[in-house]
Amino acid sequence: MTGTRFTRREVVRAAASIGGLAALAPLAPLSAQDSAAPLPNLTEFRRLIAANRILARENVVDAFGHVSVRDPREPDRYVMSRSRSPELIEFEDLMEFRLDGTPVEARGRTPYGERMIHGAIYAARSDVNAVVHNHSYAVLPFTVAETRLRPVIHMASIIGAQIPVWDIRAAFGDTDMLVRTMDQGRSLAGTLGRNTCVLMRGHGAVVVGPGVKEVVMTSFYLQVNAQVQLQALGLGEITPLSSAEIVLSHETQFSPLAIDRAWEYFCQRAGVDPV
Repeated sequence: MTGTRFTRREVVRAAASIGGLAALAPLAPLSAQDSAAPLPNLTEFRRLIAANRILARENVVDAFGHVSVRDPREPDRYVMSRSRSPELIEFEDLMEFRLDGTPVEARGRTPYGERMIHGAIYAARSDVNAVVHNHSYAVLPFTVAETRLRPVIHMASIIGAQIPVWDIRAAFGDTDMLVRTMDQGRSLAGTLGRNTCVLMRGHGAVVVGPGVKEVVMTSFYLQVNAQVQLQALGLGEITPLSSAEIVLSHETQFSPLAIDRAWEYFCQRAGVDPV
């Protein structure tokens, strides 16, 4: 051996060429040095990659859906992946955007068409530092039915007492139901208001929070709560959490002990480092 060193990407490509990729453990997020990406290797950006992998592992997102984080260096900008399925996202896929959805440095990469959701919410809510848009199958029935989704289990207190439903047709007529413009994004943000979650009629949901860990946990338990409520409705009248129960349980679920425990668990299941 001559002592030649290989990059991690070179090792992965070599393994793939001989059919060994499937035997490798899931990759930890690439560093900025590995990917030659212009973004610094900040914790928030590494957590963003982990969030995409986690939500894919937990079936909150599939080939579609996306996650973003407000840039801690530039509050009027946010970071999210290029248009790619969440389970496949690596550091080199991350792009920075201005609040109007304009890429800071596209470098030939195609962004998500619905990034306007994220920019409009960051512009409207200074308390929000992370956003998830998903099409969770369990949540979808509540986007089209008269029965409203409400927190019914204590772990779902973090979804909030009110979960409004936004209908793009009410404001913009018949469309392809995708949020492609800032006007549409602002309308959605207006319906979200000061809440944590908003449903999109016939489309999906948006979840916001103070950080990546919080939006991942909220997105997961929004889905779990929807599954439980759907099952309970078949048994009769449901009993939602009271306002006081929501507040008290919310404080517990987002305490450092609980959220760090959940984050470590979700990261382990997704095969990423719990950064």
